[in-house]
Amino acid sequence: MAETTAEKKPRRKTAKKAEPPPEATPPRWRQALVWAGRIAGGVFAFYTLLIVLFAFLPPPINLYQMGERFRLGGIEKDWVSWDEIAPVMARSAVAAEDANFCLHWGFDMTAIRLAIEEGSNRGASTISQQVTKNVFLWQGRNYFRKALEAALTPAVELVWTKRRILLVYLNVAEFDEGVFGVQAAAQHYFGVDAKDLSALQAARLAAVLPDPKGRDAAKPSAFVKKRTRAIISGAETIAADGRSACFEG
Repeated sequence: MAETTAEKKPRRKTAKKAEPPPEATPPRWRQALVWAGRIAGGVFAFYTLLIVLFAFLPPPINLYQMGERFRLGGIEKDWVSWDEIAPVMARSAVAAEDANFCLHWGFDMTAIRLAIEEGSNRGASTISQQVTKNVFLWQGRNYFRKALEAALTPAVELVWTKRRILLVYLNVAEFDEGVFGVQAAAQHYFGVDAKDLSALQAARLAAVLPDPKGRDAAKPSAFVKKRTRAIISGAETIAADGRSACFEG
């Protein structure tokens, strides 16, 4: 019997699936922008959280106080509430540092224009700006810190009341080397509590605020005495013309 051989059909070649093209790597500048956006978003969230928290809670410590604590081996500070501060102390601080505190939204444009004309930044920094710097930032005059201060100050003004801003200011301001807050200052200089400060004592404390390491409220120089008289008059003026209404009303 003849042997038959089955014909083998040729095997079809399976077509290879087209591979997707490799993903193009984003340019470095685009990656940098993405990371910059993430960092900016993180910083924004961080400061937003702090601003909201400190609208109700006392700031525990700031960078400058930490540095002074390390340098001096310790600092004096004692947080007090609004009711534990003599009203004349609040008026004196505003009269000394920011007479238009109740009239602006964080920046005193009149003072800024005047400072530019005089070629100086003296007197241009408001209490709101000082609180922002003292609580959230660091000391110094570099442009980066100034930019952050300019961005954060309106946010502080938006979330905090004027009374809260002034309360925090009075509790974190430096009145002598290593002495922070009006309560510690009242005890340090006069041996009394902040709620018992007289108009003269309050004005003396306010007079040293721009230069706490170079001025003494207990042993005032002729300049401090002159400034004290001006602050007493200024405190009476802002009470009479209504410029203290935002924190006393």
